[in-house]
Amino acid sequence: MSRLSYRQFYRRHLPHIQPPGAILFVTFRLAGSTPGSVGERLAREAQQSHHALDDTSKSEQCQRQAYVEFKRSFATWDDALHRAKTGPTWLGRGEVARLVAEALHERDGREYDLVAFCVMPNHVHVVFAPLRKDDGSYHSLPSIMSSLKGPTAREANLVLGRRGTFWEHENYDHVVRDEVELGRIITYVLENPVKAGLADRREDWEWSYCKCEL
Repeated sequence: MSRLSYRQFYRRHLPHIQPPGAILFVTFRLAGSTPGSVGERLAREAQQSHHALDDTSKSEQCQRQAYVEFKRSFATWDDALHRAKTGPTWLGRGEVARLVAEALHERDGREYDLVAFCVMPNHVHVVFAPLRKDDGSYHSLPSIMSSLKGPTAREANLVLGRRGTFWEHENYDHVVRDEVELGRIITYVLENPVKAGLADRREDWEWSYCKCEL
């Protein structure tokens, strides 16, 4: 089986889960955007919370606690990206942010149903539901991310006049569990520039999108 084929579960450093028809909240970032020690610690925490969340033998109370831990771990990791004093911020350049935003829109209706996204200076948040292919299987998360990252890395490097790795290889992704959580996640994504001090209002940030009205 190809590494880009659809699987409900696979693992690199982190576990990745894609139930059929699921809506996914995915964050991908520039290579070198967080210190290695921070990334390793948060990856361990995320792995632990993912294991707990997907252990159906756990009680409802344990599941709720695991979800709280997941949100805490993610918020810490996202805050580390906002506060990073070193590392690249190439997405802060308008021409680079634009090509990433355009790439996200181009795949809407073809590989996924795009719900929302926000392009930040060193990372991207996106919410989408992978679509079915003609053979009945779903576009896999690895194939979607490869489709996004490969071309945008090449185009961005041309714009920047550089060579080398552009995106970090692994993504931080989470299955959206219900409509209430979806609303919270969309709000989180759109408020990211305000939280980071980059905009006074989310409507002022050029590099974000939401399909629905909140």
